[in-house]
Amino acid sequence: MASFTVPAIDGMSDAAPSASPPAILTCQNVEKYYGTRGNITKALDGVSLEVRTGEYVGIMGASGSGKTTLLNCISTIDRPTAGHILIEGQDITKLKQSQLARFRRERLGFVFQDSNLLDTLTARENIALALTINRIEPSQIEGRVDEVAARLGITDVLAKYPYEMSGGQRQRVAAARAIVTRPSLVLADEPTGAIDSKNSRNLLESFEQMNASGATIVMVTHDSFAASYAKRILFIKDGRVFNEVIRGAKTRKHFFDHIIDVVSFLGGEAADAR
Repeated sequence: MASFTVPAIDGMSDAAPSASPPAILTCQNVEKYYGTRGNITKALDGVSLEVRTGEYVGIMGASGSGKTTLLNCISTIDRPTAGHILIEGQDITKLKQSQLARFRRERLGFVFQDSNLLDTLTARENIALALTINRIEPSQIEGRVDEVAARLGITDVLAKYPYEMSGGQRQRVAAARAIVTRPSLVLADEPTGAIDSKNSRNLLESFEQMNASGATIVMVTHDSFAASYAKRILFIKDGRVFNEVIRGAKTRKHFFDHIIDVVSFLGGEAADAR
């Protein structure tokens, strides 16, 4: 951990209750190097962290801090150079490529900056495809799609194709696709990066609803406004976990102000906040 200290942030002592739920994600001394001998970049430098079941955790950091690399390692898109990553107690760093594909499909949900919907399928078909791939009984698929669509407020676009939807609607369809399989962990990488402020707010409120319904969410973002919807923020600097801020009983506005304080201290782009 870095030796310098973040200015005192009110509410930093708002710790989780003593009877904490179990850890769903554990990173143990995770390192990631890129390049060859003589020209090596250390993207992650001994990252250790825990995310507990039902948490909504944001990960922030300046460009090049390692936050996206960390998410890529957690999501099995990339492999760490050293260390261990456990999801529900299973060390994913030890899984073979064929095992990773199944693990990713069955245990993880993804929401990225680009919704990555299939243009030739309607919203309903895009969401249902995730269930079909996981071999869910056909008789259950329609009901599960309708349930998640109602929860995220996209029932009225289920018959539309991606080109007929707004960017925010596409992102909420992507969020529905991510949670319809009931994954252990939902991973979001800059989910509001390509949509306007109104649609960002709608999407983030949908994330809040997902979390309130039991989804565990880890979201990488550079946007302090988006981060303020999470319950806990981890700040990454130079490939290490530098600090964290816990929302506790604070209002979202109060939490947003505290995030801005830390971002400013770290020299980040507070101007990105909306």
